[in-house]
Amino acid sequence: MAEVKELFRIKEAMLKSKLPKHLAFTVEDGIRTAEEQEIPVNEQLNKDFSLVQNVILTGFQLKIPVLTFLLMPEHLKDSPHFSILMDCISEFVTELSQWSYINDNKVKVSVLGKWYDLPGRVVESIKKVLEETKDYDGFFLNLCVNYDGQEEIVSAAQLIARQVKADKLDPSSITKETIKESLYSSYFIPPDLIVKTGTRRTFGGILLWDSTNSTIYFTGKPWSEFSKKDFLNAIELYQKQSF
Repeated sequence: MAEVKELFRIKEAMLKSKLPKHLAFTVEDGIRTAEEQEIPVNEQLNKDFSLVQNVILTGFQLKIPVLTFLLMPEHLKDSPHFSILMDCISEFVTELSQWSYINDNKVKVSVLGKWYDLPGRVVESIKKVLEETKDYDGFFLNLCVNYDGQEEIVSAAQLIARQVKADKLDPSSITKETIKESLYSSYFIPPDLIVKTGTRRTFGGILLWDSTNSTIYFTGKPWSEFSKKDFLNAIELYQKQSF
């Protein structure tokens, strides 16, 4: 009971203060958790993605307009559980397209990363939700799939190089804004707050270019253990550092 009262106290206080406009999360250690606890990988990943849905709901209920989730770093292509991960991501994205909350609240879904290089079942489910939500502008949900922060910057540099080669861009006119416009995340404001889950206290490179001024909250535990208290503590940290 004391913990519930404390959560309500924190929530009431933070709603009176500045909330982030863009909040990003890393969804980490699902496969490791499954292996350590000796449970089926698909069972753990499905639980993790179900928690993503709950966090989406909490974030948008707090009127945070942009949410980003790193669902699959690019290095997981080499995981022995890659096929299972693909099945779970495909199922999750399909569920998103069928979730009435997305339509009722006009949530535009975007997918950042080289998702088009993934198996057909994943690509088709992503294409479907992108098409269905392309005209929405109530809230914005970004899913990073087959994503690497450095590769995002490399891709931006390649795009700019092609424009220079085609004489459409003078190298001397390249600015920070030019690079931003060439990123996967070109249409979105930088994240105010990044919640870094997982046991490793490393950044991970999510939205690498955009994260220069982001507050970073390390949970120190896998995504599966992320709670509403962690959510509120992260926002409380952001609010303390915003003044």
